[in-house]
Amino acid sequence: MEWVEVEGQTVEQAVDLAMGELGIKYRDEATVEIIQEPKPGFLGMGGKAAIVKVTKSQTNRKRRRSRGRGAESRSSGQEGTKTQSASDGRERKSTDQGTKKSGSAARHSNSSNGGGSSLTKKPQPNGEKKKVQRDDRPEAAPIEEQAEVAAAFLTGLLDAFGLEGTVESRIEEDVLYLEVNGEQTEALVGTKGSVMYSVLELTRTVVQRKTYGAPRMRIDVNGYAERRREALKIYTGKLAAQIIEDQNEVMLEPMNAADRKVVHDAVAEIDNVRSFSEGEDPRRAVVIAYEA
Repeated sequence: MEWVEVEGQTVEQAVDLAMGELGIKYRDEATVEIIQEPKPGFLGMGGKAAIVKVTKSQTNRKRRRSRGRGAESRSSGQEGTKTQSASDGRERKSTDQGTKKSGSAARHSNSSNGGGSSLTKKPQPNGEKKKVQRDDRPEAAPIEEQAEVAAAFLTGLLDAFGLEGTVESRIEEDVLYLEVNGEQTEALVGTKGSVMYSVLELTRTVVQRKTYGAPRMRIDVNGYAERRREALKIYTGKLAAQIIEDQNEVMLEPMNAADRKVVHDAVAEIDNVRSFSEGEDPRRAVVIAYEA
């Protein structure tokens, strides 16, 4: 008996691939055994593919052939019945035509004489529409409570990944700052901070759902955000000097909103240059231009 073991992103995808390898056209010709259910993981890490074992079943193939022959015989028998019924129907149609017309006329007469009350819709009384109150939503929790929820979520995230680290929060001018520290926490940074900012958005969503609101939030993992801010400021200063010398403009590579803000703030402190953003996320980029 032929069988293959195949993996895919989903069980259905793995089964389709296996059926293709075995040359199976119909699902009931295959016996499927799920070896491993898929797991999506988190932020592209820790996921598992689906693994299935598919065996070609000869019994189901023979059963399909027998059902096909039975369907053909039933189809031929039904065609004869339909032909005979059609001829009988034409005869009944010609004899019943007058009855249908007279009945229709009678209904019309009754409605015109006031006898068709059952067919007349009574006007509905004009009632005032009930106004839906949308102001009964609970108020957002204080920012101190939101900070506790955010810190608890990030601590649970570290535990889920088996990473050793600490989470600290502080509030400055109604902005919630979250700092995740620890040697193993670098896994939450990603390329140019992509994973770190995704974690920030997840934290914001959790805070929003649990406290009915979310403050402005900033996150830093093992000092990465601070180091990147300093590097961007130095890079922007050198680039601005070159732009002033050449009296031209330069478009930087696409950046996230946090990095773009760092560049804009750095340019604002330099004379004879200005900055603006072009494009749509995630390809939105900063342009630094000479200004006399």
